[in-house]
Amino acid sequence: MLAAPAIFAQGAPQAPGQQDASRVTAGTYTADPGHSLIAFEVNHFGFNDYYGIFGDVAGSLEIDPANLYAAKVDVTIPVASVTTASKGLTDHLLRAGKDGGKPDFFGPAPAAARFVSTAVKAEGMMATITGDLTLNGVTRPVTFQAEFTGAGVNPFNKKETIGFEAETEIKRSDFGVNYGIPFVSDEVELDISVAFEKQ
Repeated sequence: MLAAPAIFAQGAPQAPGQQDASRVTAGTYTADPGHSLIAFEVNHFGFNDYYGIFGDVAGSLEIDPANLYAAKVDVTIPVASVTTASKGLTDHLLRAGKDGGKPDFFGPAPAAARFVSTAVKAEGMMATITGDLTLNGVTRPVTFQAEFTGAGVNPFNKKETIGFEAETEIKRSDFGVNYGIPFVSDEVELDISVAFEKQ
């Protein structure tokens, strides 16, 4: 029988990750795909907002707490892994165009999206991260507002881990995804939650 990690030991429980910047050590980290995701939000017909998720996020973070402005983020989002609460909508996002035409949204074998930072400005637990987002074969500058959410050692794999959440808003028409505008909003809110593990 495997011994339970310290997180389950008797006594007052405490999460291994804490919003304590002193726990962050310099180095290269990679995204934990099982605990990282990007959610998107669009408005449907002006009635309500609808959500979807891209999982299996991959990428890297280079960070030095003594020089946060030099931090670099490179994240890849497998668009083909998109999922929604409706199988019909998920299939629609990934279906081929009718009669050989252009797909409504991404198509059946979409290329992964990628964000590569070009500048980081940090203040306290917050950071403004500017970079280039490539989606649907189009690259545009995008700025994320990010928050450091926790750091510590994962009790299961013993890796130093850093967590961040970030958000931004893009126009999908800027990336050539024009179907249904304005009935499905052009504006798309992106909410990101990523855990990075030190290598």
